[in-house]
Amino acid sequence: MSRTNLIIGRQPVLEALKEGKEIERIFMLRNGVGEIVNEIRELANRSQIPINIVPAEKLNSLSRAQHQGIIALAGMVTYMDLQQVLDHIVGKGEIPLLVMLDGVTDVRNIGAIARSAWCCGAQAIIIPDKGVGALNEDAIKSSAGALQMIAVCRVGSLLKAVDSLHLNGIPVFTSEMKAEKMVTEMDWRAPACIVMGSEDKGVQPYMTKAADAHFHIPMAGKFDSFNVSVAAGIILYEAMKQRMGISG
Repeated sequence: MSRTNLIIGRQPVLEALKEGKEIERIFMLRNGVGEIVNEIRELANRSQIPINIVPAEKLNSLSRAQHQGIIALAGMVTYMDLQQVLDHIVGKGEIPLLVMLDGVTDVRNIGAIARSAWCCGAQAIIIPDKGVGALNEDAIKSSAGALQMIAVCRVGSLLKAVDSLHLNGIPVFTSEMKAEKMVTEMDWRAPACIVMGSEDKGVQPYMTKAADAHFHIPMAGKFDSFNVSVAAGIILYEAMKQRMGISG
């Protein structure tokens, strides 16, 4: 974690929040109290900025400076409102193709997914405010800069985001090994949001239940599954092929 990306101390973090600076997340001492701490909590919650409650050892490992129990990680990505992004996509006359990340914590996988999404014509990535890897320098590097070009929407609840997508006529799909349809049998020319799950557990059950349909990616060898970023690339490439009318 680069020192230049750290905002150290209560007042600097508070001022950054008031100025509307992009903040990835805030690390806060467990027993932090006081008027400024309460104001930081309120502003962070209002802006859906995750607050990680951590022991002093964690803060000391981030910086040896006088942190007063609070250190913020400055954001390298500008987050956008989901509805505004959807309105913009439709306004341009494009067919929505979105990727939703459910518990993907490896920043290299996040970067690789963003790169594939951008290359294959997806317009946005949706992430939760908690339970996902930080969009830091490593993520940006792994994405080859795609994370700074594609729209990234950070939401407080993935289920509420699914509701918003449904209200906008966008169905949600997940990959399941036991699904009947193959990825190639899906109609990706229509609006779609693809949910990609965590590296170890996959898509959470409640998200699977909320999905409109499921599909599987065929494999020649007997193995558990593809890496999440590889799976995302396969799905997104199939979507691009169909939308561009590429045969074979």
